[in-house]
Amino acid sequence: MRIETHSMGENHTAPLGLALGGGVARGWAHIGAIRALIEAGIRPDIIAGTSIGAVVGGAYLAGKIDILEKWARGLNRRKMMSYMDVRWGGAGFLRGERLARVLNHYMGDIKIEDLDRKFAAVTCDLRTGYEVWLQRGPIVPAVRASYALPGAFEPVKVDGRFMIDGALVNPVPVSACRALGAHMVIAISLNGDAFGPIGSSHELDMTGTDDDKDLVDPFHLAGQSLNKLRPDRLLLKSMVGNVRPGTSPKIGSVMMGTLNIVMDRISRSRLAGDPPDVFVAPRIGHIGMLEFTKADELIERGYHAMQHEIPLIKSVMDILAQMPTAAAATTDD
Repeated sequence: MRIETHSMGENHTAPLGLALGGGVARGWAHIGAIRALIEAGIRPDIIAGTSIGAVVGGAYLAGKIDILEKWARGLNRRKMMSYMDVRWGGAGFLRGERLARVLNHYMGDIKIEDLDRKFAAVTCDLRTGYEVWLQRGPIVPAVRASYALPGAFEPVKVDGRFMIDGALVNPVPVSACRALGAHMVIAISLNGDAFGPIGSSHELDMTGTDDDKDLVDPFHLAGQSLNKLRPDRLLLKSMVGNVRPGTSPKIGSVMMGTLNIVMDRISRSRLAGDPPDVFVAPRIGHIGMLEFTKADELIERGYHAMQHEIPLIKSVMDILAQMPTAAAATTDD
């Protein structure tokens, strides 16, 4: 029989959880926040991610955060268009297969249970509405299920169940971190100043720019004028194209605005009942939820928001390290 005891004044390690919230394009801020933690020598033991938070958290634990950051920083309007594979008559506006190919290229052979730390991708069962934490199996379907926003992406079938965006049930998954054993939880919310822009007047401009000529455009036919006449191009423009102040919102803006409201209201309720030990909310409300091309600014703001909280994080960690724990005993068979 082996007995381990910890008395007052003796340090021990309290499992640290990191809850990465949903927020579509604003999720690039998570990359900067993780960079700040790495720089400070803080290593989360448990990560739970919702939607884009699952993508960034999964990439970090899979050792692909550098690749994800490079890819995000390289996005422009033309590249964004190249990933938008419109589906006619399906369960979602986009197939999502082009984005899935990128994920599979870098993480397709990785299983969640093979990661060196605990990870959960938060999603929602479409049939029952239950919150589901995906903790086993291939990581790519798990993160795809977590960001499968209804209307935008098709539901993802995992273990016989159709899953949709976890932001509809748990936008900032503090509770998942706690359940997985975290004694301390750092939560990153992308909706701290929730009601900023939900789109932008240019992020998905269908015309592109001269700087994009060297990029492969899957919509390219005989010329730009023909591109503009493509039915899928026209549909995209009608949904998320140029929006000017005072004009009626596009359907994409309505969807993002609705998601913004849902995440804000649910987050307030969930966090009131189970608050994190450290709450990080980058000031990114002025950046649209579809502005994936703003990675540079988002990463920078996420970095500085987390860096500002590092002293508090270390203080809480020191306090927890000094707390006594009950003696634990295990008996060998």
